Amino acid sequence: MAQNFTSLHAILNHGFDTVIDVRSPAEFAEDHIPGAINLPALDNAQRAEIGTIYKQVSAFDARKKGAGMVVRNVADHVDGPLRDKDGSWRPLVYCWRGGQRSGVFTTLLSEIGWRAEKVQGGYTSFRRLVKTALYDDPLPHRFVLLDGYTGTAKTEILPRLAARGVQVIDLEGLAQHRGSLLGEMPGGQPAQKAFETALAAVLHGLDPSRPVIVEAESSKIGRIILPSGVWANMLAAPRIMLQAPLQARARYLARAYRDVIIDPAVVAAKLDPLRRVRGHAVVDRWIDLSRQGALVDLSHALMVDHYDPSYSKSRRIDARDVLADISVQTLDDSGQEYAADAIAAALSRL
Repeated sequence: MAQNFTSLHAILNHGFDTVIDVRSPAEFAEDHIPGAINLPALDNAQRAEIGTIYKQVSAFDARKKGAGMVVRNVADHVDGPLRDKDGSWRPLVYCWRGGQRSGVFTTLLSEIGWRAEKVQGGYTSFRRLVKTALYDDPLPHRFVLLDGYTGTAKTEILPRLAARGVQVIDLEGLAQHRGSLLGEMPGGQPAQKAFETALAAVLHGLDPSRPVIVEAESSKIGRIILPSGVWANMLAAPRIMLQAPLQARARYLARAYRDVIIDPAVVAAKLDPLRRVRGHAVVDRWIDLSRQGALVDLSHALMVDHYDPSYSKSRRIDARDVLADISVQTLDDSGQEYAADAIAAALSRL
């Protein structure tokens, strides 16, 4: 039996014990339904082999050889990851389009006695629901931007706000990038589709009747592009401004970005493109500070010479309402706690 999910809410609240993605590991890595496990009907090499047979020999030969592979792989999954599942287990299975891979997988599980069903339309139907939620339908959420110069610890304050019951979206966390020239994080960024799935799931869990704090960003975080629905809400959102002394910001930035700026070779490679904008002398001075290990001085110079001028320029053309202007003297734990209290208080007055 195939389950037809007509809304993102329905598929995210499917009610099954386990969601099984039977696509190849490469397909699964690009994106998948939240919470799904990957039990491939065909692994990456097998999928490529069957595709070649389909194109170069015949569809019949491809299906015949593929069927044997799928049956053997399902047997391995039953003897392995599924060996402890009892008779009451209810799995929900999907492949790319809800076709042969998930059909065979579901049939074999059902023959064992498990109450297995598959997703009608497979991953493509789920992807369509995500796209509709982020690109086609207007978002019902009320965003409030947390704004401020680079180095005001906005990202670190978000979980402190969440601990106070404030609804937040950590876009940089979802994008796995700190949203600046030096913002790469270990492990790299997710695929665009995976980011959008994670974002749609977060939005789904939020109460539209209450405001949502979102860090002020550009429309692109690293190589991840914000969906048009989210970006439209951000453009129209009021803001809470966070301010801190330059030296406090420099100390914070040196600590937060230490994993990147500790390596002079990495710093030189990342900052070199700014020569066209800031000039050779400025960039050479940054690189020299990096080589000296003067990370606080480097952070200070980057803000004075690059980040702050860029931010000030963008603010001159931005006329959104400011709901609160919050100043902190330090950005250590106590300073961030103070900021979180003040932001939560400002939101409570909305």
